[in-house]
This record gives sequence, structure tokens and C-alpha cells, in this order.
Amino acid sequence: MKPVPAAARGWIACAVAAAAVCDAPALWAGRTVDWAAVALLAAVLVAGERLPHRSPMLPVLLTGALLLPPAAAGLAAVPGALAGPPGGSAPGGPAWLRRLWHAALYSLAAACAAGVFAAARRVLPAGTPGALPAALAAALALAAVVAVLDAGVRGVRPGPWPAALAPALLHGTTALLAAVLWDSVYGPPAALLVLLPVTLSPRLLDRLRRDRADRRAAVHALVRAVDLKDHYTCGHGERVGRAAVLIGRELGVGGERLEALRVAGVLHDLGKLGVPTRLLRKAGPLTAEERRIVQRHPEYGHELVRGIGFPGEAREAILHHHERMDGTGYPYGLTGHQIPEAARIVAVADAFDAMTSTRTYSRARPVPVALAELRRCAGSHFDPRMVAALVRAIGREGWQTVDGMRETAVPDCGNVPPDHGPGGRPDPALPASLPGGER
Repeated sequence: MKPVPAAARGWIACAVAAAAVCDAPALWAGRTVDWAAVALLAAVLVAGERLPHRSPMLPVLLTGALLLPPAAAGLAAVPGALAGPPGGSAPGGPAWLRRLWHAALYSLAAACAAGVFAAARRVLPAGTPGALPAALAAALALAAVVAVLDAGVRGVRPGPWPAALAPALLHGTTALLAAVLWDSVYGPPAALLVLLPVTLSPRLLDRLRRDRADRRAAVHALVRAVDLKDHYTCGHGERVGRAAVLIGRELGVGGERLEALRVAGVLHDLGKLGVPTRLLRKAGPLTAEERRIVQRHPEYGHELVRGIGFPGEAREAILHHHERMDGTGYPYGLTGHQIPEAARIVAVADAFDAMTSTRTYSRARPVPVALAELRRCAGSHFDPRMVAALVRAIGREGWQTVDGMRETAVPDCGNVPPDHGPGGRPDPALPASLPGGER
């Protein structure tokens, strides 16, 4: 267990003593304190602290500060801090010490906020016009006390102040609304309905951010595994994801669907982890049996991501990105709009990058030639809408090729030269599965 520095122990002792002095008057105030409100607010704080991921309780503390006198507001904060898991910013030490520090921190902040609110109400106009500035002042006081005490126990200077105080303005207006409802005919249940979304939404957003970070880390690790297995296609997934996003934006796709397209493009070849390396790196043409093995990679990829929690559209694109509009693709021979839209987008992005990248079995083509080939095969291999969207996007934004060159020319889609290998000879290594040689 990490020992607590002497300065931190002294700071905690002073904070606990100050909180006891501030809260003690409530214990002998008798019936002048609304003990029902103290108990209910304390119960809400305990419930919030006991959630699997603790919710921010500052809006509830501030509501107590607007409803109760300083001593009672500070006392209401104590049970939640003591009942919850060890918290606060105490640097190490036993759990009981961190709980005690957490209780003192919140108790002093709530009591100070209640005192500021009461003082502001005495000098500001009566009624609602004066209540809002007073509530905002109380919120700023609460945030400032938390920041100063937190910095003191860690032995650092508080700040930056804008980051510490800005959320308090939102808490102030929310707490004022909750307090007004609490004292209205609607009572505490209506006030709790106001506090619930504010206290839970940051927790849910934080969990969502962590989930996204974990997913991005998983995507990066999986792509790295594919790149290590087939170094000739290193970076291919990232480029396909970028091209898929270009197409999606051109078609008006946004938000989570656009992210699903990016993930699908990045991971579309994940199933190649299940394909023998010798087939992926083979320079000559594949035999029929070898081609059958390689063509299982969309199904392997779909199985790999099915249990990871990726979006459904991304999984569908991974499974069907080698289907063709005319039904001659694989693995299921779907036709036209039977093929999911995300898969039709990734198919175009995949073929485009395959044609503009050098492989063991084909050399890179210029971007205009690759776009011309896509347009030639639109309707049979590819969805014409997706091809046209990519042509428009690259014509406007350009495309960074593997060698770092940026090409923007949009081709004249007349006659398109056939696939050629080094020296201008027809390349027998190009498989028939997709134009451009993508296996």
C-alpha cells in the first residue's frame, strides 16, 4: 500500500476537523432542519456512489445546498462518501482514510455552497430573478472548494480554473430547477427526475468513450496482425477504410454509420488470418483449390468480429465485400441490392486500392486508370452509385497513393487497357475474382 505523505495526512486531518465543525450545528438544530430532505438526498448520494461506475454527485450536492442550511447540506453529503468505494484524491493510504477524505471534501464543498447561496439571496432581489445568480454563485463556490481541496491534498497548485469551474454553471441551473420543483406541489419525485439524467449521462458518456477507445485499440491490433501476416498489403485496410469513408460521405452517410464503414474497410481482410501465408504471397496464379481456400476469408473475418461487438453493418460488409452485382461473386453469390449497401461500398474501395497498390501478383496502376476500370465494371461487378461517388470524391479531394503521390485526375472512361504485368505483358497471376487483382 502506498504510504500517505505527512503533508497529505495533515491536510486530510484539517479537512475532517473543518467538516465536523461545519456539520455539528445540524445535529443539535432539532426540528428546524428538514431531516426528510437530508435523508432523501443522502440516500440518492449513496445510490449514486454504489453504482458500478460512480456517477458525478455534484448536481445532487448542489441541490442540497440550495434547499438546506449549510450544516445540514454538509451532513447530507457524508453517508454517500462513506458508503461508497474508496474515493477522493487522497494519495494512497487505507480505504477508510480515503473514504474519510472523500466525505470531508464533499461535506465542506456542500456547506460552503449553501453558505454562499444564503448570503447571495440576502443581497439579491427576492424571487426568481435573484435565485439564478445565487445558484450560479453557489455552484462556482462548490467547484472552487473541490478544486482547492483536491489540489491541496496532492500538493499541487489548483487549475486551470476555466476547466474546473465551467461545468459548475450547468450544475447551478440544474440544481436550481430541482430545488424549485422540490418545494413546489410536485415535490421531491419531480426534482429527482431532473437530477437523474444529469447524474447518469456523464457516466454513460464516459462508458461510451471507453468502449470506443477499446474498439479502436482492438481494430488496430487486428489490422496489425493482418499486416504482419501479409506484408505486401501493409496499410491496405487503412486505405480501404479511408476510401469507404469518402464514398459514404459523398452519399450522405454520417455519424455511427460512417464509423461502421471505416471499421468495415479497415477490417475487411481480417479473415486472411485463417488463410495460409504461402497463398497470400504466391506470385503465380492460384489453382482452383487454392482459390477456394482464399475465398473463405470473408466468412472467417465475419466469424472473428461477430463476438467483438462491432456494428452490424460492419460485419455484413466484411462478409459480403466480394459479392458482385451480377451474382458471380462470393461467398453466397448475392445479386444487386441483395448485397448490403456497406458491402457494396467496401467492394469498390477494396478494388480501387488493390489496383493502385503493388502486390506480389500485380503492379500498381495510376489512379485515373483504376477509376476507369471501376466504371467499366460498374453494373456487373460494382454498384454504379458507389463507383460514381468515389470518382466524384477523388476528383474533388484527390487520393494519396502508397508511394506518397497525390493524384486527382478523373479519367475519361472510354477504352480501358487490360490488366498488364511487368514489362507490359498480360499478367497471368491476376485472379478473376475482382478486376485489379484483389484476392
